[in-house]
Amino acid sequence: MSARVEGGTAELVPDPDRLRAWSLLVEGAPQSYVDLDDPSRLGFEYQRRLGHVVDLVAPAGRPLQVLHLGGGALTLARYVAAIRPRSVQQVFEKDTALSQWVRGELPLERGWRVRVRGGDAREGLGRLPSRWADLVIGDVFTGARTPAHLTSVEFLHEVRRVLRPGGTYAANIADGPGGGEGGGARPGPHRPAGARRPLDHLRSQVATAAEAFGTLVLVADPAMLRGRRFSNAVLVATDGDFPAAELSARCAGDPYPARVESGKALAAFTGGARPVTDATARPSPKPPDGVFR
Repeated sequence: MSARVEGGTAELVPDPDRLRAWSLLVEGAPQSYVDLDDPSRLGFEYQRRLGHVVDLVAPAGRPLQVLHLGGGALTLARYVAAIRPRSVQQVFEKDTALSQWVRGELPLERGWRVRVRGGDAREGLGRLPSRWADLVIGDVFTGARTPAHLTSVEFLHEVRRVLRPGGTYAANIADGPGGGEGGGARPGPHRPAGARRPLDHLRSQVATAAEAFGTLVLVADPAMLRGRRFSNAVLVATDGDFPAAELSARCAGDPYPARVESGKALAAFTGGARPVTDATARPSPKPPDGVFR
């Protein structure tokens, strides 16, 4: 199945091993995986890691108020609804053609309290009341890149405003070896345009989150953290406590184990990266050619 959406051509590719499971691709880039028979089954690495965060932000089964910035195939919204019944969720998805098509082909279950709204994620965030959400999940990609205005300190302060005290922000961040276009702040006098160190964008996003939140945890593939692979990391930020050790144990047991960094080790990882502001923000790096093949 395919459709023309704002982001280009969207496809739903069936899983040959499961009767009602599909991968969503937009312009050939994998976006989401949905199993209609088991919404708690998360097929993509980064989605499993975000699922672990959902599991750990509150005792099992407790309903949450969750804001999703970026919808895709609504995989994480389905997951929350399945494992935390009676949760209230809002989704902001700019590509309304995509969200309408997905909901037509992969409908949400009746009784799930999920509201999908069209529009820019940051504009939608600004319309929400303060202290509305227990959890905010950032997973916005346009043409496989996160827009610049969703990477800044100002944006994260708005996220923090919407979170309840002790609430959690979890973001999907794509980065990898240097040399690609975009990522991080704009080049300075000693870094010419187009020049990137490995993980420039990810390091700058950790530094940016540190300006808005007191506790940070990073989850990523070990090869990515060594700058050898373009992939997705999950950054968790909160002003409360977060069980990093439990998250590490869960990620170690995944089919593709991830490394978890926090505290002084994560601060050292930033390598002197500067926080990103609205004035210096750039989109996340363009994925290398062929990375999704």
